[in-house]
Amino acid sequence: MTSAALRRNAPALLLFALVAVYVLLCFDQHGLSNDEEVQHVYGRLLLDYYRSGLIDLAAFQYKNLYLYGGLFDLLAASAERLLPAMNVWDLRHLLTALFGVGGLFAVYRTARLLAGEAAALSAVGLLMLTGAWSGALFTHTKDIPFAACMAWATLCIVRLVPTLPRPPLAQVLQLGAAIGCAFGLRVGAVFAVMALGLTVIAVSALSAGDLRTRTTHLLRSIASLLPAVPVALALMGLFWPWSVQAPGNLFKALTTFSHFTFDLYTVLDGEVMKIGEVPRHYLPLYLAARLPELALAGLLLAAAGALTAGRRVDWLRWLPVLLAALLPLALALATRPTLYNGIRHFTFLLPPLAVIAAAGLCAAGCWSRARPSTAAAFALLCAAGVAVPLYDMARLAPYHYVNYNRLAGGFAGAPDRWETDYWSDGVREAAALLRARIDAEPAPGEPWQVAVCAESLQAQAWLPAERYAVTRDWVRADFFISTTHMRCDEVLRGDEIARVERAGLTLTVVKDRRALPPELRRPLR
Repeated sequence: MTSAALRRNAPALLLFALVAVYVLLCFDQHGLSNDEEVQHVYGRLLLDYYRSGLIDLAAFQYKNLYLYGGLFDLLAASAERLLPAMNVWDLRHLLTALFGVGGLFAVYRTARLLAGEAAALSAVGLLMLTGAWSGALFTHTKDIPFAACMAWATLCIVRLVPTLPRPPLAQVLQLGAAIGCAFGLRVGAVFAVMALGLTVIAVSALSAGDLRTRTTHLLRSIASLLPAVPVALALMGLFWPWSVQAPGNLFKALTTFSHFTFDLYTVLDGEVMKIGEVPRHYLPLYLAARLPELALAGLLLAAAGALTAGRRVDWLRWLPVLLAALLPLALALATRPTLYNGIRHFTFLLPPLAVIAAAGLCAAGCWSRARPSTAAAFALLCAAGVAVPLYDMARLAPYHYVNYNRLAGGFAGAPDRWETDYWSDGVREAAALLRARIDAEPAPGEPWQVAVCAESLQAQAWLPAERYAVTRDWVRADFFISTTHMRCDEVLRGDEIARVERAGLTLTVVKDRRALPPELRRPLR
């Protein structure tokens, strides 16, 4: 890279350097997520499937994991063999973050293509100010990689638009790789295929000429994109072998998840409900609560600018991003799928929303330059819009995936109103607090029995087995570790001996139950 190019790209290089430092400082501070154990087992089984020469089929009988692509889990299982000395869970979290950084780069390139360098930097900044992205960067080991692959698919479609009906073969193959990797994680990659199809149809419909010419344009576009199909299928089959073992498997996965439900509750603006009975406004309301105020302002400004810009906007170039953000949201509103954990399953909406919001902010900034007082006021509002979420995230670190914007009451207003530490991230720190309190005592004859309101491994991974054993027999438990999410900490009595706190609120508690008489040891609900 020349010195001129370095100077030109210095802001982007600095921003990504800061992101890299953040990743290196924070990747080893997080506990396991609720699904992480089974996902990693699935990755190991997929690795066994390939190591056995496609003979060991245990991966396809393990729970319902065969319905998911295994790209991330297969890579994590392979990395575990290559780096056996590294804690496997920290390794997974570092790998997740690397996917997330890759997604940030796709966002940067997309915004730069559509709206320039300032919008590209702003889009990355907005995404990092969103706790549901930057806080989830380490623990959402399915959602972040999928969102990153979808961001790359969107970028590839944006690049294709001006080249249709004869796009360069390299771009077509890159599109196939992005979509194939997305399918290698989740069947939700069908949204990228839908966005691609609608974009191609729109480009052809608005091309010059009569109906016959436009039809020819469409057919040539489809033909030119065909090389992407075998690439996508090969990658999907590699990372999700079950999907290609029978013709109907892909459709089976799609229909299963559209009606998937189990006995779990979620909360929406203070109302507790079954996950299969959430209202249509669940997802948009959670998006409005989770996005930082500056991003919401950017989206409003983008919408206002779109209404007044008319033909000055190259709508076809923007169409893939708009479809990536709005099509899944529209289908969720129309079909009312099972939803829980806020926007976790729709984390892939955050990158295109960040691109749109950044463009709105930059357009408003350009408009304000004609009036010095307006420009100064706009700059101050943007500075405040950056400072407030940064302050909140610093207070919550490393648990800022639970953050909410001030319009939704902030994290201080989240308990009993919104989903909080649904991933039980604070259990790792709580286990350390338990050890700090109890390890100084004489070693017990048998390991202390620890009940945990989470998956057993989420606590056992951080507790030495010679002194502590996680038990499902909560009546017998000597200690209890629980997040305060959905008030699970109130299920068992005990003397509180430690708590994980952030921003003045309790995330996780540790209770000593050893002195409780038998009649007080049973769960309260």
